Formats: sequence, C-alpha cells, structure tokens
Amino acid sequence: MTFHPQPEPGTPSPWAFPSPERAALGNGITVLHCHRPGQQLVAVEVLLDATLAAEPDGLDGVAAILARALSEGTDTLTAEEFAAELERAGATLDAHADHPCIRVSLEVPASRLQRGLALLADALRAPAFPEDEIERLVANRLDEIVHEQANPARRAAKALYAELFEATDRLSRPRSGTADTVKSIDRAAVKAFYDAHVRPATTTVVVVGDLTGTDLPALLESTLGTWSGSSAEASVHAPVTADDRGRVLIVDRPGSVQTQLLIGRVGPDRHDPSWAAQILGTYCLGGTLTSRLDRVLREEKGYTYGVRAFAQPLRSAAHGSGRSLLAISGSVDTASTAPALADTWTILRTLAAEGLTDAERDEAVQFLVGVAPLKYETAGSVAGTLADQVEQQLADDYQAEVYRRLAELPTAEATEAVVAAFPPDRLVTVLVGDAAVIEADVRALGIGEVTVVTA
Repeated sequence: MTFHPQPEPGTPSPWAFPSPERAALGNGITVLHCHRPGQQLVAVEVLLDATLAAEPDGLDGVAAILARALSEGTDTLTAEEFAAELERAGATLDAHADHPCIRVSLEVPASRLQRGLALLADALRAPAFPEDEIERLVANRLDEIVHEQANPARRAAKALYAELFEATDRLSRPRSGTADTVKSIDRAAVKAFYDAHVRPATTTVVVVGDLTGTDLPALLESTLGTWSGSSAEASVHAPVTADDRGRVLIVDRPGSVQTQLLIGRVGPDRHDPSWAAQILGTYCLGGTLTSRLDRVLREEKGYTYGVRAFAQPLRSAAHGSGRSLLAISGSVDTASTAPALADTWTILRTLAAEGLTDAERDEAVQFLVGVAPLKYETAGSVAGTLADQVEQQLADDYQAEVYRRLAELPTAEATEAVVAAFPPDRLVTVLVGDAAVIEADVRALGIGEVTVVTA
C-alpha cells in the first residue's frame, strides 16, 4: 500500500482584523467598506438611528415592528413581489431593533450586488407598510410573547433587566415590547416612527466582500444615494445607571424540575481601558467547558450541562457613559439550586483571594486570539463587527487593537478585571424555578435579600 506523504505546514501569515475605508454619499449616508478577495457573498449592514428610547410612550415594540415591516413591500412592489425579487437575486434581508438602533442586514452574491442594493434602497426609501402586514406582524409578536413567558431563560432576562434599571429607563423593558404595548401598534404608529427617525443623514452602511471590478461609490450613489430626507443630528444616548445591590429574585414556577440562573450587574463597556482584560478574565471564569465555573459545577458536581459568564454592551457612547451587562447564566436541577449558588460564590471569592493562574491566562489568550482568523472568515462576520463598532461609537481599528491587547495582557491584569466585574456582594441573582422547593435554602445562603414573585 502506498501512502501519500503528510502535508508540510506552510509559513503562517500575520493576521489582523480588516481595516475599513470610509466615504460619504451625497445624501449624507456614511459608508464603511472593506474589500475581501474571494468573499463572493457580499454582506451589507445598515444602521438606522432609530433608538428604542425614542419609542413613544405606550408603544414599546414599534421599532421592532418597523424593522420587520421593512421587507413587506415598497411603493412599487407588494410584499410577495419584494420577496420574489430577493429570491431571484439570491439575497437575504433581515432586520431587528435594539437599544442603539435598527440594524438591517443584506447578503447577496457579488454578481448581483447592484440588484440587492437596489432592493435594499427601496425598502429604506419607500417602505409600503401595508396595513394587513402590520396587523400580521403585531399578531406574530403577541404570539412570541406568550412563548417567551414560558421560556425560563427569557423570563430570567426580563426579570433581571427590570430589577437592574429604573422603570423609566427603556433598558428595563423588553426590547420588542410587551403584550399591552404591542397590541396598541398600528400602521399609523409604525409610519410615524419611520418618518420621525429613519433618514439617510443619520444612517451608516457597511459593505464587506469581494469588490473586484466594482465601482462601489457609483453603485451606492445610484441605489442608496437616491434616498432623500431631511438633515438631523445623531441621537445622544443617555448614561446607563443601575441598582446592582446584592439581592435575589425568585420567579416562581411551581413544579419546575430545573432552576434557571441569571446572575448579573452592570460594568465597563468597550470604551473602558479594562475591557480587554475583562474579556480575558471573564473567559477564564466561564467562557468555555474548561473554565472555572464549568470545571466545578459541571464536571465535579454534575449540577448542570453548562454555565457561562459573559459581558454584553448595553448602550455605548464615545464620552464613556455606556455600560455593559456582566452576567453568569445557566440552569441546574431544582434540588441543586442552593448548592450550585454556594459553589458559585465560593469560586468568585477564591478567584478574588488567589487570582487566575498563568496557565488559565495562556489557554484563554491562545483561544481568543488564535480563533480570530477563523471567526472572521466570512464577509458577514466582518461586517457585523464593523457595524458593532459604529453602533457603539468606537474607532475603526478598535477590534484589531483589542486582539493586540489580549495577546500581551499579564495574568494579574486579567484577574483584577474579572474580580472587579463579579464582586460577590454586588450581584443581582434571578432564579426561575419552584419557589416552594428552593426558597428556604437560598435564603440560608445569605447572598442577599430574597423576594419571590409569580411568573
């Protein structure tokens, strides 16, 4: 038998997160574009300056309905015709609303980029908002809310945000609205929100893919550049404040065989110099199957299939008033609720007393930095991260700088950041489970005042 020789590895080439070029269209749209040879599926991200905080009183969720309605027809195409045209172009169009803006995502083959951009431009310039489609979208959202209430993870997130933020802060309420607010949304409300907040002057477009032979400025001017609108100043995000005094909220679900855990507080966002160290330390705490939380709660104790620690930016601003949600999330069997919490607090206190090890730091850096070239292999992943940077008012080279910082961070700095991120006495703990079974043992832990509410 003849064996082929083992392939010899090539010389590794240096990698850095792609750097975009900037331009502006005549109608005021800001453009970031990045040529990625070989990426024949072009990704386009559009950021519309329509914040959730701008939603009218009593109409939480109107931004989400607007986002979904952008693909439901234009002034020249019905919803069915618009969908058919997207399919002919081999394109997909999605949109969602979050606190900083509405994001619209288009993916289209490079060979059909002009048609894809023309459809996108029509959707932004002249959405039809058919009354029957708006009614359908509202009905769909109301159905989703019922399912979200039955989902322990979603219920825990809803409760945590309501605990952390004042009721007057839009962060305290579900992004896509509640049943009471969504059922009040009609075509007039959607159209009014669009007219008030969606305009080219405050819009940013990110284009990533193989742009070989494409006169992108001319193509964008002939499509998105035809959208006209009044001038306006970009939205100013309010500072993020939260009440993260240590306490426990049990959302009662009688008969539940599992307890959903969500432990959180607010902390620095990406504008803070400690962000890279916080990401590294948080990964060591709960970013993977070999992290401290999983090593104890999953491998040693068998309480759970997995627990994760993470940081998620909320609202960000260049002047530094933004914050992120720092959280530990997972589920355990009901009987293990109090033991799992006790072990979690022990892990956090031990981390503060003894710090991370160099081996933990090295393994985390190897993964976080080493996986980056694979993570950003597609145009969509690059476009999404560039759009995140715009959304959070970060510099264009921000992500590249984070990877540089991660590679050189000392263990002590990562320890300091993660200990500051998860102080045991300043964590709001939400438990979705059977209160009759878990309440007494949780109270005995002494990790904060315990309140029980019904689901």
